Amino acid sequence: MSLIGSEVKPFNAHAYRNGEFLEVSEADFKGQWSVVCFYPADFTFVCPTELEDLQEQYPALQELGVEVFSVSRDSHFTHKAWHDSSEAIGKITYTMIGDPAHVISRNFDVLVEELGQADRGTFIIDPDGVIQAVEINADGIGRDASTLINKIKAAQYVRNNPGEVCPAKWKEGSATLKPSLDLVGKI
Repeated sequence: MSLIGSEVKPFNAHAYRNGEFLEVSEADFKGQWSVVCFYPADFTFVCPTELEDLQEQYPALQELGVEVFSVSRDSHFTHKAWHDSSEAIGKITYTMIGDPAHVISRNFDVLVEELGQADRGTFIIDPDGVIQAVEINADGIGRDASTLINKIKAAQYVRNNPGEVCPAKWKEGSATLKPSLDLVGKI
């Protein structure tokens, strides 16, 4: 079942951010745009490259009013240890959520039960806590965080301009479409 258009399910978890432990819940995904990035586990191979790439895009995402959260099966303690020991992860300033009980991974339908870890899932969530975009990659396929920028701009445009949609390869300032009977068969 698709999660698109559904509200984020309730959860409570511990997280690590900027040298501090904190508690987070689904409420933290509301009031601004959010990107939630699931990855299999800390101290692995592809994961640090993705999370570092996400950090590189973090300032541009923040300019769009987006907050970023990463989630893995590891505890907030493990996130801190990884942050302290890895050059790539040490750069991260966004929130790293621990999901050792797999509640969040199940809520987002990315848990691989037999492995006890999440697929590489990326979710764009609107300020109402509703999922607007989902991307899930196989374990060996790393993501490119730069692709989030245009997706978020398109999602924000559609939210702010009811009745309009963004076509393929849409860029900010480009033409949009107003679906109507007149367009059927003409595109």
